Amino acid sequence: MIGFIIGLIIIGAIAGFLARALVPGPDPMSIPMTILLGIIGSFVGGFLVNLLFRGSATISPAGWIGSIVGAIIVLLIYRATLRGRGARRI
Repeated sequence: MIGFIIGLIIIGAIAGFLARALVPGPDPMSIPMTILLGIIGSFVGGFLVNLLFRGSATISPAGWIGSIVGAIIVLLIYRATLRGRGARRI
């Protein structure tokens, strides 16, 4: 169980950092937020892979790509909500 949690944190950190590197623009996020972004992105990517291919998203190249794509989607949604919240303050 503890190995699964550590693995999830490591995969989340890698997917989160790659998503932040691939999407241009500033992201004033802390390291724990980046890890959380990657973990949530892994779940989103796993759901999309499962939905599209009717298979299971395991630790494989497709699983890694799904995790990174999911993290990019979550990052873009996060940015859109921050942009919208900032616009309402004016």
